[in-house]
Amino acid sequence: MDLFEISQASKNAENAPLAYRMRPRNLDEIIGQEHIVGPGSALRRSIDKDQLHSFVLFGPPGTGKTSIARIIAKITSSHFEQIQAVTSGVNDIRKIAADAGERLKYYQQKTILFVDEIHRFNKSQQDVLLPFVEDGTLRLIGATTENPLYELNNALLSRIKLYILESLGEEDITQVLINAIKDKERGLGNLDISIDEESLKIITGICKGDARMALNILETAVNSYLSENGSLKINAGLLQKIIGRPLVKYDKTGDYHYDTISAYIKSIRGSDPDAALYWLAVMLEGGEDPLFIARRLIIHAAEDIGLADPYALTLATSTAYAVNFVGLPEARIPLAEATIYLATAPKSNSSKTGIDNAIGIVQKTSSIKVPSHIADNSHSKAGLLGKGKGYKYPHNYGGYVKQKYLPEDLEGITFYQPGNNGYENKIKLFLTQLDKK
Repeated sequence: MDLFEISQASKNAENAPLAYRMRPRNLDEIIGQEHIVGPGSALRRSIDKDQLHSFVLFGPPGTGKTSIARIIAKITSSHFEQIQAVTSGVNDIRKIAADAGERLKYYQQKTILFVDEIHRFNKSQQDVLLPFVEDGTLRLIGATTENPLYELNNALLSRIKLYILESLGEEDITQVLINAIKDKERGLGNLDISIDEESLKIITGICKGDARMALNILETAVNSYLSENGSLKINAGLLQKIIGRPLVKYDKTGDYHYDTISAYIKSIRGSDPDAALYWLAVMLEGGEDPLFIARRLIIHAAEDIGLADPYALTLATSTAYAVNFVGLPEARIPLAEATIYLATAPKSNSSKTGIDNAIGIVQKTSSIKVPSHIADNSHSKAGLLGKGKGYKYPHNYGGYVKQKYLPEDLEGITFYQPGNNGYENKIKLFLTQLDKK
């Protein structure tokens, strides 16, 4: 690198976004991930011993995945290559691996390949990468916001370790912001900037553990409202002008999508309408498809409420129709109504248990034969086969008459056990009275 390139790089750094300039320079500057890179951690020890292994960093945005990879490359004096999984093909991987092999052979320098969004790697990309990771030509560091256990094949997973990064807490984000305000070399320390505690809480609440988002909000405030003399007091009113409304981080195809719908349904099952409404609000604000929510309400009404309140399924089905008919934002109201009703309804999973028990028996039964007396006798010749012979028509006996409906080898088996909640008490009483008859 010549003097011109050094000068240009310096200017680029000065003009870079605040979040880029404030990236940690060493492992000790990384905030909130001590369990991964703190002193004594497994990864830190492998770095200190120069025994770095390939691994994937899995965690929310803005938690330091890229910074960790770059710092490790610097500490280990490794050559650093960064690619995006969605834009890099197998030829790119082969070229990087070939160069890495030459570099290792002639200069004894290791190469770290940093793959952003590694969960988007397809099978071909993974197959090409595998041998180079296996023989040590490349030290792979992957970064992903999605669980790689669902996306990476077993061959690659068996050769890497997985480290889970946590969302930064409020204290962590506050520290990131204060560091940026005070830092005179890379941050805003040469300006007269102050921020009150209320504003810090607002930013930490909005960014949901994302340090990059927090720094972007801070930089926007400075760029938009810094006075001519270089001073700025950041308060709630100023932030409201910038932010407008809180942003909800929500990925409709990833882990958080499934975790949130799980929390929603389990809150309804646990008869907690307040928690259920909260998770419903998270999904709606995050842009979740309201019909997806409605479908899950239908499933829940049948699976977890069932015959304890048969109307629950009717309401859930009507809600799905209403959501499809009116759309958002009004659809939030029938969704909320159904959520509250189902959460406060009596619960029973007897329908699910009953059909699952029956399916289990069917799967184990080698031969299934319909008893002749309840077989179809609508055909004029059915009587010749004995079909329908001996069948007792319940209405001729006042609505009920005891007779066999199951195959002979299953006679007496019970699949459905009515619960003790809601309408199922009436069902239990009805069946008890039938047994007495």
